[in-house]
Amino acid sequence: MRAKISYAITAAVLVVYFVLVGSRGVLLIETGTPLTVAFGVAVLILPVIGAWFLWKNTEFVRNANRLAAELDAEGGLPVDELKRLPSGRVDRDSADEVFARRKAETEAAPDDWRSWFRLAVAYHDARDTPRARKAMQRAITLHKTSH
Repeated sequence: MRAKISYAITAAVLVVYFVLVGSRGVLLIETGTPLTVAFGVAVLILPVIGAWFLWKNTEFVRNANRLAAELDAEGGLPVDELKRLPSGRVDRDSADEVFARRKAETEAAPDDWRSWFRLAVAYHDARDTPRARKAMQRAITLHKTSH
């Protein structure tokens, strides 16, 4: 829940920022000189790119949450079996062990979105965010093609 609140606050701040930057771009264009019009157009491109990025990221999160809910309803969500250090951080050897099992599971069933979802969680637990995101995207794609 804390992550959802943080995400919502960050998204809201970004939207306000996009509006402020966009309004400055419009003001530059309204000035009417070739230089300010060029700068105004350039400034307007930034909020468009940012809004697109925010939309794609939000869509990714919504799709991943949908998969998590479906997997939870099936009783297939991965159980947190990781050992933790006294500080509360995940023990690296434990994460590697779980990751090896998840990877083998995915290699045995490469077209199963569930195994890709669990592999994404294992990557996340191992603090490999780029690979976690790619594995989750693969799970989302496989889920869409299977339904």
